[in-house]
Amino acid sequence: MNNRLYGNLIFELSHPGCKGYSLPRNRFGHHELPAYLRRAHDADLPECDELTVVRHYTNLSGNNFGVDNGFYPLGSCTMKYNPCINEETANLPQFANLHPLQPADSCQGALEVEYNLQHSLAELTGMADFTLNPFAGAHGELTGLMIIRSYHQSRHDDKRVKVIVPDSAHGTNPASAAVCGLEIVEVKSTANGLVDVEDLKPLLGDDIAAIMMTNPNTLGLFETEIPEIAKLVHACGALMYYDGANLNPMLGACRPGDMGFDVMHVNLHKTFSTPHGGGGPGSGPVGVRAGLEQFLPSPHVFKADSKFAVSNSSFNHVGAFLGNFGVILRAYTYILSLGRENIKMVGPLATLNANYIKESLKDVYELPITGLCKHEFVFDGLKDKSTDVTTMDVAKRLLDYGYHAPTIYFPLLFHQAMMIEPTENESRQTIDGFIAVLRKIAQEAKDTPDVVKSAPHNTPIARVDDVLAAKHPILTYKQLVNDKD
Repeated sequence: MNNRLYGNLIFELSHPGCKGYSLPRNRFGHHELPAYLRRAHDADLPECDELTVVRHYTNLSGNNFGVDNGFYPLGSCTMKYNPCINEETANLPQFANLHPLQPADSCQGALEVEYNLQHSLAELTGMADFTLNPFAGAHGELTGLMIIRSYHQSRHDDKRVKVIVPDSAHGTNPASAAVCGLEIVEVKSTANGLVDVEDLKPLLGDDIAAIMMTNPNTLGLFETEIPEIAKLVHACGALMYYDGANLNPMLGACRPGDMGFDVMHVNLHKTFSTPHGGGGPGSGPVGVRAGLEQFLPSPHVFKADSKFAVSNSSFNHVGAFLGNFGVILRAYTYILSLGRENIKMVGPLATLNANYIKESLKDVYELPITGLCKHEFVFDGLKDKSTDVTTMDVAKRLLDYGYHAPTIYFPLLFHQAMMIEPTENESRQTIDGFIAVLRKIAQEAKDTPDVVKSAPHNTPIARVDDVLAAKHPILTYKQLVNDKD
């Protein structure tokens, strides 16, 4: 592993005069670039031969962790099953070579995919219609809140400027509300981790625009009081917003629209299988109940006289085109591959896998809230607190055994939070291996705590100083050279 190509930066492999490319002879004559477009000095780029470049980046790619090479126990948030057929569909030249400004008559197949996915998502969630325009979950939240504001403004109800957000919510909820120009009001959770209805009641009034809820919530718990909450919220004239980040365990089991939610977003890249580790790609379609369709943003695909067309208006514009088409293709392929019958198994299997892990480990890891969870659950560190081994230590030690760490230190309700979400597609054998390793780490914390505290030991880079890296990042090769000098 630690050969000269694997352990060095590409700049360290550079030798003056080396070239890894050849350009065809210039057939177009010499044309000077304007001075304002030219660099004052040549770019400081590495000079390497072709094989050195290929080997260097091939070796680096071996450090990437994904569902193709290991278990990733934070699945619905970042990584889940992504069949190769999805990639094949998204890369078909008939789709990949389309231009977003093509006339509708020349891309009827692409518009049919958009139209069919809009209606598939509506059927799966109990909504009336969807827009596919938003490019991420948080973008979907913002779009949904814009729809809610537009609804209230259309009724001249301009005083509704507050959004209620549970204390267990994803951080994007209050952030999206703030970006939309709304004020955030926090509602507390009960000791059981659910929204406290008694704390909610005095917060409701004629200045509330909506309440944002995730169900199951960030603790992986089903919000059992939603019928009562929906009744109270609607009674005060506000709307119910569903954060679709945790839709996985609901899929095929129940629908947000049937629970009383008015607006929601779906993370296609989570529930419908486009892994988005590293920040992209993403897609956050937004659905609305009947009566709110007019507030969906444009452009929007509709069908007229057996042909597909695109409506355009200036209302609630959130993107120039029809969303992240590559993710849309993957999601539609995934839905068609599973079919009406098998998509009903997604939610139950996600729930089964999470509960199996929880029940298998609760004797060695602290389970602050007992009972049935959905697709995810939260431990509060090791049960034996005398070892002084933290959740961070456990996460680092997991890397030594070939497992990606789960989400840690979120939600903020627990000091040593470790959120585990295995997704629906992992086998019993894979999950049993993960459970065995977590039990082994718990034993190591008792017998050899220093080994766990100093982990990882088997990765290309040992434990880094996170604080130092954040405060003094080294972003250029020249700085590295100067530091050595």
